[in-house]
Amino acid sequence: MKRQATAPRRLGIFGGTFDPPHTGHLALAECAREQLGLDRVLFVPAARPPHKRGAKRSSAAHRVAMTRAAVRGNPAFAVSTIETRRRGPSWTVDTVRALAAEHAGEELWLLMGADSYAAFGTWREPAEIARHARLAVALRPGTRAPKRPRGVARDRVTFLENPELEISSSAVRERARAGRSVRYLVPDAVARHIARHGLYGSAS
Repeated sequence: MKRQATAPRRLGIFGGTFDPPHTGHLALAECAREQLGLDRVLFVPAARPPHKRGAKRSSAAHRVAMTRAAVRGNPAFAVSTIETRRRGPSWTVDTVRALAAEHAGEELWLLMGADSYAAFGTWREPAEIARHARLAVALRPGTRAPKRPRGVARDRVTFLENPELEISSSAVRERARAGRSVRYLVPDAVARHIARHGLYGSAS
């Protein structure tokens, strides 16, 4: 997507547990960058996802390290530790407010999958989130867009064409736990980090 020279810079915000980050995450971010004309995509590992309370997960330090390893080599991708440095649950509205202040004058886009968008109306202060950042929703090929949440204007939502990659972090963890290869499911640097530290019960 081409923009006028005077248009504001566009920043994509991609939050997640990233336990571990996989090639599906990278593909979604790259599709968003290309389709929306984003100048940069900021990956934001969550410290304590409110919707995953009680779930066992790798330490924030490991997840940040893996995410940094995953995006290394792509100058348009970066990692923010804004949530892992903050105490308490990782509410998206707090993150978006803080990033909007930090990147004043830039146009913010919050990247998410269709499942997250379908539940967006249940998030804390969804209208406030959409006020600070436009929503970029990745749809699976052949699927219909979920109903727009109440309080979110139509012009604040854009749907992305996303390649169909049936990869999930939980499947990667299960394969690692079973001693099976995770090559090509995650970047090589992430696979090395998993093996080196024996994450998910993998052999170190």
